[in-house]
Amino acid sequence: MHKWIMFVVFSAAALLSVYLLTFGLPEKPKDEAAGLPEGMTLLKIEASNDFVFDQQEYHVKAGQPVRLLLKNKSGIHGLAIKDFNIDLQGATLTQDVTFDKPGTYEIHCSVMCGVGHADMKSVLIVE
Repeated sequence: MHKWIMFVVFSAAALLSVYLLTFGLPEKPKDEAAGLPEGMTLLKIEASNDFVFDQQEYHVKAGQPVRLLLKNKSGIHGLAIKDFNIDLQGATLTQDVTFDKPGTYEIHCSVMCGVGHADMKSVLIVE
């Protein structure tokens, strides 16, 4: 009798593993930098429901073209840099820009995202 139980458990595990291998695996990560125009760099900024951006500060070189990409890991957020008239939100989460003025600029969330919205800030340093 124990042999039948083990056979059923083994068969169920085998069927589950075949299903997961066929349908349940997550997609491979995409290389978002692939396909960028020559000389352009990617600046990917991730936002989460913890009311934080993934880094406290981001660095770019002055005069170099940059593609800003906002990734919402959880929740709905935006990204604004007032000094450069940048506001990524909704369907527009990418923008190509060349930062021409060296300095330190505030990045903040431009979508009311909850109680920690006012503290959701980071810094862009243009070198």
